[in-house]
Amino acid sequence: VAGQLALRVRQGLDLDADPALIDPVLARLPLPPIPGLRVPGGFDGFEIAARVILGQQVSVAAARTLTQRLVDAFGARVLTPFPGLDRCFPTAGVIATADPQAIGSLGIVRQRVRALQALAQAMAEGTLVLHRGAPLQPTLERLQALPGVGPWTVQLIALRALAWPDAFPASDIGVLNALGHRDVAAAELASQAWRPWRAYAVMRLWRSLENAP
Repeated sequence: VAGQLALRVRQGLDLDADPALIDPVLARLPLPPIPGLRVPGGFDGFEIAARVILGQQVSVAAARTLTQRLVDAFGARVLTPFPGLDRCFPTAGVIATADPQAIGSLGIVRQRVRALQALAQAMAEGTLVLHRGAPLQPTLERLQALPGVGPWTVQLIALRALAWPDAFPASDIGVLNALGHRDVAAAELASQAWRPWRAYAVMRLWRSLENAP
């Protein structure tokens, strides 16, 4: 158990990243450097992927609200000494067997409900696993085959849940805003200079928006 926990912590905090290899490539970005940048992940592949799906075509604030509603409605209660920290994220099995209308009543649109439950079903059945030890290409293809899951969703899940250092969601609005245009093809082309560390370039581009006017 301790070994599994250590592995999850290492992935969640990206402790295995080597800035000596990554930073020289990120120097090609048209932005001031941030040495030692990491790509934070998470401790549960289903939770990460579900959050990405809930974030489709909505603001970060809206995605947070939908996630909180899902947790409140379907998450198991836990006792902790911390106020407000009293529920676990719902398991894949719970979401897979939930009434779609009950999920939709939380304000989650039908297409997102379908995608969420397809993801949950695949993970509950064990036909899809999401952690950095999963085979990359078959996992990306399995994700892409799920209803309501497109390239943006696949790449963000690969970035957060699979810890793939070269993941790059070219159509991400934050990435495009940081690059100063809305040309997805141009973003994909520009990203070739940041391989094989494009996930770190994404973090750097997102960070650049924090101080933008």
